[in-house]
Amino acid sequence: MTSSTRKNASGHTGNGAAALLVDEVVGVDGGIGATARAARADAYDRWLRGLLPQRPGVALIAVGGLGRRQCAPHGDLDLVLLHAGVPGVDELAASVWYPVWDAGLRLDHSVRTVAEALSVAQDDVKVALGLLDARLVAGDAALADTLVRTAADHWRRTAVRQLPALREITAARWAAHGELAFLLEGDLKEAAGGLRDVGILRAIATAGITDALRPAVRAAHLRLLDTRDALHRQAGRRVDRLVAQERDGVAALLGLRQSPAGGSDTPALLSPHAPRLLSPGASDAALRAGAAESIGDGDTLLRRVAGDARTVSHALDDAFRAADRLRSGRRRGGDGRPLRRPVARDVVEHDGELVLARTAIGARPDPSLSLRVAAAAAVTRLPIARATCEWLAAYCPPLPAPWPAEARAALVTLLGAGPGLVPAWETCDRYGLIEGWLPEWTRLRSLPQHNPVHRFTLDRHLVQTAYEASRHTREVDRPDLLLLGALLHDVGKGLPGDHSTVGVPLAEAVAARIGLPAPEVALIGTLVRLHLLLPDVATRRDLADPVTIAGVAERVGDPTTLDLLHALVRADAAATGPAAWSDWKGRLVAELVTRVRTALDTGALPAPPAPDPALLAGPLPVVHLTADRVAVAAADRRGLLATVAGCLALHRLEVLSADASTVDGRALVECRVQPRYGLAPDPIALGADLRRAVNGDVSVTQRLRGRALAARSEGAAPRVVWHREAATDAVLLELRAADAAGLLYRVTCALDEAGAQVRAARISTLGGDVVDAFYLVGGWPDDAARARLEAAVLAAV
Repeated sequence: MTSSTRKNASGHTGNGAAALLVDEVVGVDGGIGATARAARADAYDRWLRGLLPQRPGVALIAVGGLGRRQCAPHGDLDLVLLHAGVPGVDELAASVWYPVWDAGLRLDHSVRTVAEALSVAQDDVKVALGLLDARLVAGDAALADTLVRTAADHWRRTAVRQLPALREITAARWAAHGELAFLLEGDLKEAAGGLRDVGILRAIATAGITDALRPAVRAAHLRLLDTRDALHRQAGRRVDRLVAQERDGVAALLGLRQSPAGGSDTPALLSPHAPRLLSPGASDAALRAGAAESIGDGDTLLRRVAGDARTVSHALDDAFRAADRLRSGRRRGGDGRPLRRPVARDVVEHDGELVLARTAIGARPDPSLSLRVAAAAAVTRLPIARATCEWLAAYCPPLPAPWPAEARAALVTLLGAGPGLVPAWETCDRYGLIEGWLPEWTRLRSLPQHNPVHRFTLDRHLVQTAYEASRHTREVDRPDLLLLGALLHDVGKGLPGDHSTVGVPLAEAVAARIGLPAPEVALIGTLVRLHLLLPDVATRRDLADPVTIAGVAERVGDPTTLDLLHALVRADAAATGPAAWSDWKGRLVAELVTRVRTALDTGALPAPPAPDPALLAGPLPVVHLTADRVAVAAADRRGLLATVAGCLALHRLEVLSADASTVDGRALVECRVQPRYGLAPDPIALGADLRRAVNGDVSVTQRLRGRALAARSEGAAPRVVWHREAATDAVLLELRAADAAGLLYRVTCALDEAGAQVRAARISTLGGDVVDAFYLVGGWPDDAARARLEAAVLAAV
């Protein structure tokens, strides 16, 4: 049971004295580091000893952070009241639990005998691990010693048998929380490579299966604990997720500071073991004041956390494999030696891992050997043995420029291996092999992407994009260039300027070094330059306009490049995160690709789609509703698009695209929509409101204005950009602003009142911002008229 406040035994909540006691003993002390954590544990111990009456056969046991003496500033308490069947144990437990609750502390608690505790541990591997941290706080030392010794002995005898269940639980946790090394806002405790995994390593080491807690793991563990301490202090509460808004403050508390001029002052990275700790007696106010003296280098912090998480994850992978081998036993041949199975040239499987063939070790190493080993690991989905990685890092010679064909083929095989790519790449990166292939990787590793749409750091995003691209290799003429383009498409990020432009020479240099001929090098540059072209045009431009199609066809140049870009767009979106793609965007991109391919194949621009015939027949108004489409036909009048947009906003529908036209005296408006909050509106009520609104019902108009104006957003200053040559018969006004309910309604009202006729609109949402494009009939050549219209739009936002 966990709770922050509870009534005491008399039915009253905690008083001020209890809070003062916690401030004094548990101490809002602000310390960061091992010394401060131990001081907090000592304070808890002293306080808890005073709560437990001295009775034989009773002991208060700490587990979790307090058991390990690694108490975070706002951590909870994990306590076990151990007893030998003494009477009145429930009342005794209440005398401890209620003061803890009164003090406002979170508490996980249990009351058990030694036999009960061991029985639960036998059935629940998580409890078994928790008892490995058990430590006496107060009471009967002999009773506590019995539990501690017996639990540890039981774990050593049964660990190999229990580890598969633990591994299954751990894999489920990883699936839920992701990998700390690659997440922009990872959970320091629960994500793969976090503090929870260090506990598993400690348990495996206790069982004697392998030396899981190597010095590098211990150092990474200490830095992750320090980061969590600082996060608690920065947030002022118990929190384990390192969110973006806290990152700079946490970095400053850890001494990872950025100078006012924008430079970085991060000596802690140069010496990871340096004790950059704050005084255990410093207050929260002092900590925050100190953090405010300089800007914390949040990016440096994120990279340090990523490196530590990688260390932990890699060690845990090694430990689990060692346990698997111990549990299953070595497969041996007739001579009693472990079986070896060739899997590729110079690579054999040995005890479930890939190692080098003896002939490869004895001969002069081939520069492509490390790539061939990585490709074999990715294809077979077998891990590379640690000794093999270390040998390759030490003895494999550097690749010449240009690469030999064998190395180039191995890279393509590695990138196209599918699910085996990511773990094989990460293993090679851990041992420094990637820099030997791509020196640019040092800059890209663990680089944050400051965009809420992205879920991964840049390096993982690039590898993940290559993995996603492997799903589309059968759709393109040059799958090798697709995979390489996927790996390099964002190589310009982190440098000044537009990364799609900055990255072109970098990607072309890599392609030339790999050994691609000049035309293919140029094609890689084109993929990098244009990798955002299709989604940008599809979501922001009128696909029925011939100018749109002709412009894309001219930039793409040929169907081969078009197909490569289409596959790259989908792979990039899948690797970015769920917010980067939708069925609607996929349909728009596919429609754009189809129209551009027609133009490239035939030289003729496709005809614009004809209006829905159902809108051209029957009495007015006509309203057609589907799950993602709203179509309205009404008597021709100005302001119809604004009226429809406002009615949709009233029913909490977001407009993704809108087309307005006039055919035979009928005004037609067709919108693609999606629910703003995931719940579709009542179609009967929506249809009724649309019919009344387009007929000029004043009551509906008042509801529209009241609801939409109340939804005005506060944020960065909006901006208007004009595009004069982007349409056949219109000028394009592009609005960049913060997203808000009713925004399209307010803007279209402003455009209508200013005398502008909107032919089409494209709505593109990027996180909390929108880029809305409005096709305005006429050239709008007069500067003063454009200025008045721009001012009206900005005032409406």
